[in-house]
Amino acid sequence: MFIGEYQHAVDPKGRVAIPAKFRRGLEGGIVVTRGLDACLFVYPKDKWIKQAEKILSLPPWQANSRAFHRLMIGGAMDVECDAQGRILLGDHLRSYASIKEKVVIVGLYDRIEIWDETQWHEYRGTMEKNSDGIAEGIGRIA
Repeated sequence: MFIGEYQHAVDPKGRVAIPAKFRRGLEGGIVVTRGLDACLFVYPKDKWIKQAEKILSLPPWQANSRAFHRLMIGGAMDVECDAQGRILLGDHLRSYASIKEKVVIVGLYDRIEIWDETQWHEYRGTMEKNSDGIAEGIGRIA
């Protein structure tokens, strides 16, 4: 289970440290892909396989399905943690998420998101201002 919000720097080679609390859940392999809302999604390999199967079940004869296949699966990368717990984010992924020098790593239970620090603070501020409307819009959870 991944929960919490952590700030980290991106080194000149494009590597970012995964919080120590998250590393154990990623020991079976890691996949990083383009996410939604201009962030990156990080999945444990076993969760990624299930997610990819769901994505690939979308009908390829529909343009939106093909676009989503390309966004999520075409941009995915298998990555490994180095001895310092860092992963390398490919140039195409850093460019997609506008990641520069600092990131925020957010645990969302079964996946991790990596955000450019500035974009995360802007998004979080908007989300927090609209939290009542968001909650009302999704209705009853339980």
